[in-house]
Order: sequence, then C-alpha cells, then structure tokens
Amino acid sequence: MQWVAAALLACGCVSLAEVADWPDAAVYVAKTSCGQSENAQSCTDLRARWTDIYGDAIAGKMESQRIVARCLATGCGGAVEPDAMRSCAWREVIVKAENASPHINDQSEMARACGPQKLDGAGRQAAADLAKNWLILLGVTAQN
Repeated sequence: MQWVAAALLACGCVSLAEVADWPDAAVYVAKTSCGQSENAQSCTDLRARWTDIYGDAIAGKMESQRIVARCLATGCGGAVEPDAMRSCAWREVIVKAENASPHINDQSEMARACGPQKLDGAGRQAAADLAKNWLILLGVTAQN
C-alpha cells in the first residue's frame, strides 16, 4: 500500500510536507512494566503481539485497526500509552475508508472516541488531519 503513497507523491498530488510516514509501533508501547497492570499476563501478551497488530493495521487490516484504536483509547491494561487524539484518528480512518466489511459499531465508536468528552475542537481537528494523512498512506479513498 505504500506504493500508492509513493505514486501520489510522484504525481504531485500531495507533497511530502503534507504526508508524514507511519510512526514506529514501539512509540505506542507504555513505559511502565506490565507487572503494574491489573492483568499482567494480558498486558504482556498484547505487548508481544503489538508490532504485528500495528503492522497489520497500517497494512489496512480493519480488525487490527480496531484493536489499535481501542488500545489507544484505553491503554489495553497498561500495554500501550493511551492517546485519545490518535484513537480518534484511527476511528476516522475505519469509518472513512471505503471498507467492504463495516461493523455496526464503527460509527458509534468514532462518535465516542472523537466526542467532546474525549477531545476539544483542536484535538478533533488534529485527529481529522492525521486520519487524512493515514488514509493517503493506506491508499484508500475517503468517503466524504
């Protein structure tokens, strides 16, 4: 899928200044020990799988994108650092991508992740901008 982003850059449709590359999976891993988690084994297991889950998410696999969005919202028991803005951005990607298998809860999850109880206007705008970049990197067409 990254070839699509390269093609968009090559044709001049977007510029490098407009599209940032994917962050490394490790930036999301919590700095605290899983031993401090209420469910240390679950935390340890998720951390062991995180790179693969995240890799699948940035490759366009919808179920992995949902896991990443949920973990960024909740921290997944201490496995990753919660990040409400990025959780919202992933929820926007999930909803706005032309997806053959939408889940009935995707819209409500986006409303919850991006709602005023989670983010202010600036946070929602930052999430929307990030989602736009990620949709380009995924090589998918956003629904308006």
